[in-house]
Amino acid sequence: MAVKITSDSTCDLTADLVAAHDIEIVPLSIVKDGRPYRDGVEITPADIFRHVDAGGDITTTAAVSVGEYHDVFERLSPRYEAVIHITISADFSSCFQNACIAAGDFDNVYVVDSRNLSSGHGHVVVEAALAAEAGMEVRDIVTFLNGLTPRVEASFIIDRLDYMVKGGRCSAVTMLGANLLRLKPCIEVRDGKMGVVKKYRGSFQKCLTDYVRDRLQGRDDIETERIFITHPDAPAEAVEAVRAEISKYRSFRRVIETRAGCTVSSHCGPNTLGILFIRSK
Repeated sequence: MAVKITSDSTCDLTADLVAAHDIEIVPLSIVKDGRPYRDGVEITPADIFRHVDAGGDITTTAAVSVGEYHDVFERLSPRYEAVIHITISADFSSCFQNACIAAGDFDNVYVVDSRNLSSGHGHVVVEAALAAEAGMEVRDIVTFLNGLTPRVEASFIIDRLDYMVKGGRCSAVTMLGANLLRLKPCIEVRDGKMGVVKKYRGSFQKCLTDYVRDRLQGRDDIETERIFITHPDAPAEAVEAVRAEISKYRSFRRVIETRAGCTVSSHCGPNTLGILFIRSK
């Protein structure tokens, strides 16, 4: 019997990666006009963007409930030696708390806080799957993942601040000033929390170029197995320019483009783009 890896939908992995590693995804809820929709199943970022562009209120997110987690664990627990569920950071959602409560009814279910979101969370999920496939003992996998989470670097450049204004995370005055000065904030996850670490100035394309340089130039502490380029709806030319810029500074075995799911999209809007990677030990 194998170790089964499951994750919240916030990991933003591609369908190919999910299928290749037989990962089960548990969707959060996205609330639009008072009605909940399952993230990635009943609603997509494109649906959110159309809704907001048509004048609708910003969508909100709701954690997976204890009961929903319990149903998943009850179904999988008898079929596997162990189940390891990896959640979005406990500082962003009550998913981790709810999953731990549900896991308390099962002797072979373990819950790991990714301390991250989007494909930063996704890195932890992929590493868990690789460790399980390599035959690592379940408790060793959990220990390995808890040591890995501080080494994942996740950051994004935000092109539009209107989603953050509508969500109450940014004032209209701040947005006006940023627009006038052509400022694009860089949001980084540190110790499970998000914060602005730098503001870039100029066109979105120029800001992306400067951002990739700042993240990678002169670094010799980065694992080169994979890097994610993650965005909900960035132009193809922007993604390719970022890919080319990455190659100037580091040679990664896999440069993987992933689409940010509804959670990131609800808060940051379209034209949000980040590069996410793992620091070496």
